[in-house]
Amino acid sequence: MKISELKAGMRNVSVTAKIDSVGQPRTVNLKSGGTNNVADAVISDESGSIKLSLWGDDINKVKPGDRVSIENGYINTFKGENSISVGKFGKMTKV
Repeated sequence: MKISELKAGMRNVSVTAKIDSVGQPRTVNLKSGGTNNVADAVISDESGSIKLSLWGDDINKVKPGDRVSIENGYINTFKGENSISVGKFGKMTKV
């Protein structure tokens, strides 16, 4: 699937893209209680780019220039901007 084809609310999304940038991690409060670290990355392919939310250990797994494959991700909209998340059922691997 191409990044340009991703729409808000989509589930079971698989995409392969390049990491363009990784932002600074920040600590957020979870709805379920407790906290976790999250960082915003930007990924792109030949069709476009989208924000990728990296949670916990995933933050340190990638750096700009890496190519990643995301399987079973989902598209979220926050403050009018679409982003892709791996979630607990998805998987992100370097390729």
